[in-house]
Amino acid sequence: MQQQTHLFLFMHRKTFAWMLVVALLSWAFSASLFVGVARAASLTGVKDTLTTSDLNVTANHVVSYTSVTAATAGQTIKIQFDPAGDAFNLGTLAFADISTTGMTLTAACSAAASEVTVAIDNAAPDENATFTVCAGDTVAAGAKTVTFSNNRITNPNVTGSYVIRIAGTQTDLADTRVAIIDKVTMTASVDTSLTFTIAGVAAGQAINGDAVTTSAGATATALSFGTLTPGTAKVLGQTLSVTTNARNGFVVTVQQDQNLLSATGADIDLFKDASAVAVPTGWTAPLGTLDVENTYGHYGVTSEDADLNADEFATALYAGDITTARQVFSHTGPADGTTTNKGQTRVGIKIEINALQEAATDYTNSLVYIATPTF
Repeated sequence: MQQQTHLFLFMHRKTFAWMLVVALLSWAFSASLFVGVARAASLTGVKDTLTTSDLNVTANHVVSYTSVTAATAGQTIKIQFDPAGDAFNLGTLAFADISTTGMTLTAACSAAASEVTVAIDNAAPDENATFTVCAGDTVAAGAKTVTFSNNRITNPNVTGSYVIRIAGTQTDLADTRVAIIDKVTMTASVDTSLTFTIAGVAAGQAINGDAVTTSAGATATALSFGTLTPGTAKVLGQTLSVTTNARNGFVVTVQQDQNLLSATGADIDLFKDASAVAVPTGWTAPLGTLDVENTYGHYGVTSEDADLNADEFATALYAGDITTARQVFSHTGPADGTTTNKGQTRVGIKIEINALQEAATDYTNSLVYIATPTF
């Protein structure tokens, strides 16, 4: 009986010992797991900002994060583009295309602090830029940015979400993602528009700085000079207004169908003395040479459009070349119908005769203005 009691106690102690061993091993294993997880701290604020997320185009990347643990000499900070695949192409990415904050990027280690060098690997499937902390240096914990410039990295050609991983042999690591999407095509249409109006200038107005003011009021469809007196010039004017959304602006021309002509066959010629000058010049009275009928009287045109052909009409200059379409107003973009030189200007017609101009009461012609937009 005593032997059995001793045997029972021995077996009980042995079982307890084994249980204690198992418990200690379990605790040790669990502790080691806990320590293993703790040594891989997570980076915070991790993001990669692209200049474009379109398919299969080059882009710049700004990778930013905050590290919890310092990176010490010899440790690496590895930025991997799509570590699970081969979606990105680093192309000709080089040292000159990369800049950093929070650590000093250098081509070769020196005595400066917080230095790192970089090695670029464009080989599939591990396209990456790996930064190595220089000997004797430490990259302190804190905010970091790594900028990949000059559009060296080509985006994937398939839409999706792709991992950008920051790892290496440093303690901290983390993943972020970028979404690659097809570009959105926006379309719209705008109808063309053009409004061209002519209005008469009232009496007593100076057109383009001429000392001779308008002798009477004109209308949109009539320039009535009345009875002409030898040696006394007269001016009448019209306001031209253009409203258009033409991308490349517009041109307004004027052209006559004939000289001022009477039923008798007598006419009043174009300035000056029938030469129909193309280069605007200062006004002069007709010469009045006997038996040279085209010196008996003349008329010409001026414009206030200061940016027409480098302000060719300047102040009170006149041209006579209106037997063909003659530019009197233009602008190089859309016009609002009111802004001087861009949407509105004034045009003047000046006429003068001498005592030899043939008598008639019905001198008549027609002027045609044409506004031509370029969309």
